[in-house]
Amino acid sequence: MSTGCGKCSKIRHIVRLRQMLRRWRNRAAMSSRRVPSDVPAGHLAICVGASCRRFIVRTAYLNHPVFKKLLVQAEEEYGFGNQGPLTIPCDESLFEEILRFLSRSDSSSSSNAASRFVDLEDIQRMGRRGEL
Repeated sequence: MSTGCGKCSKIRHIVRLRQMLRRWRNRAAMSSRRVPSDVPAGHLAICVGASCRRFIVRTAYLNHPVFKKLLVQAEEEYGFGNQGPLTIPCDESLFEEILRFLSRSDSSSSSNAASRFVDLEDIQRMGRRGEL
């Protein structure tokens, strides 16, 4: 009879472990779904510059070559294991110029194809000349 009770305690132990695992999975899923209330769908929050100024950016911009270059710079500076929001090591004024350029190229479909080949340095030059 003692072997029967041993099996019961093992089964109870397994059931408890499965319940704990289920709870941990639920908690992990709920914590990963937390999105700041000021970030609309299709956007993400990015911290920029030394003061870590927060910008809300369309996720579609992340595919642009200029943004890809910024992401490479962020990876070189902070690595992939960076905790917290996405942080980009860029001057805030330059980042504002980049966003202005991307929003304009997004709104005008004729310049959209040409804008894909613009580089970070091109945007800096255009900003200095007042073309943005």
